[in-house]
Amino acid sequence: MSGSMESLVSDEWLRTAVDALVVLVEAAGALVIVVGAAVAFFHFLRVLPKRNPAAFVPVRLTLGRFLALGLEFQLASDVLRTAVAPSFEELGKLAAVAAIRTALNFFLAREIRDEQAMIEHDEKKAQDGHDSRPQRP
Repeated sequence: MSGSMESLVSDEWLRTAVDALVVLVEAAGALVIVVGAAVAFFHFLRVLPKRNPAAFVPVRLTLGRFLALGLEFQLASDVLRTAVAPSFEELGKLAAVAAIRTALNFFLAREIRDEQAMIEHDEKKAQDGHDSRPQRP
């Protein structure tokens, strides 16, 4: 039984399949980053004439979210790359890359969370200030 199973799923076939998946996942990550950069750039062009620093925060949040998602795809491709009989050298490289990408993602997520909280605070402050004014009869 194990002999027939070996012939169905050879190491070479498995490596070829995983290599194809790695390319697809890397392409998906790159596409997410490119689309995010394009979306953020168009938002940037829309808010540029305002010259209001607060108007740029949503642009940064948009780009940050796309970057974080793209980095997740790139990390997934690295994990896939080492899925088939990894050597200690490959595992070491994966650990280094994973640590770097995880740190980038952590700091991006923290910045996104902080920026979002600032926006919500500013909106609430503006809303409270607006609601506290006396209404004309």
